[in-house]
Amino acid sequence: MGRTNPTYRDLVRATESQWSDYRRALRRADQPYFDQLFEHARAHADAGGFLNHQFVELPMLVSVALEQQKELDALRERVSDLEEES
Repeated sequence: MGRTNPTYRDLVRATESQWSDYRRALRRADQPYFDQLFEHARAHADAGGFLNHQFVELPMLVSVALEQQKELDALRERVSDLEEES
């Protein structure tokens, strides 16, 4: 039997581990935001695994951008609703 390739989830976990020293050096207030970036990457693990990209960082970054775009759109909609109320 041959070796199997690591899954996208395994690669995200390994990347997060590689960045642990950076995380530790961040201010405590910034650490939860850093953790949230990896949560965004894990949120789209199915798509990232399906892509099977050579560099795990690229689908991770797209996952982060996608989640941030969703949050931005939700905030814009909320602001618009509040403006209509006043």
